[in-house]
Amino acid sequence: MTGNDIALDTNQAIHVLNDVRQAISWLNGFNRLSLPVTVLGELRFGAMKSARPQPNVAKVELLAARCKVLDTRALTADLYAKVRIGLFRKGRPIPENDIWIAAACLEHGVPLATDDTHFDAVDGLRVLRMP
Repeated sequence: MTGNDIALDTNQAIHVLNDVRQAISWLNGFNRLSLPVTVLGELRFGAMKSARPQPNVAKVELLAARCKVLDTRALTADLYAKVRIGLFRKGRPIPENDIWIAAACLEHGVPLATDDTHFDAVDGLRVLRMP
């Protein structure tokens, strides 16, 4: 990564999909946007269960096409296990999908844009929030 890349958590991706100007303006300052595959799955699920699945799935696919998708691999699984055991030992569990998201960001060396403060408990993960 170039050092000016960022991965989107689901809440940030939803801001983009909903055309939240403040989020879009902030994210435009980065060279490349990435989407952990887990986030892409959450977005597709949300679009499919919405009242307007076809246009919402199309919006998700347009966003995905603009981003580098961070796939899950064996190294991601190893990092997932390390993150999860670290959180377990701290007594700071976080949602299961968020552990996968954190592991993908750690693997690819990209910070995570999120509104969720529970990611702060993940050792080594750089978390960025919209100013």
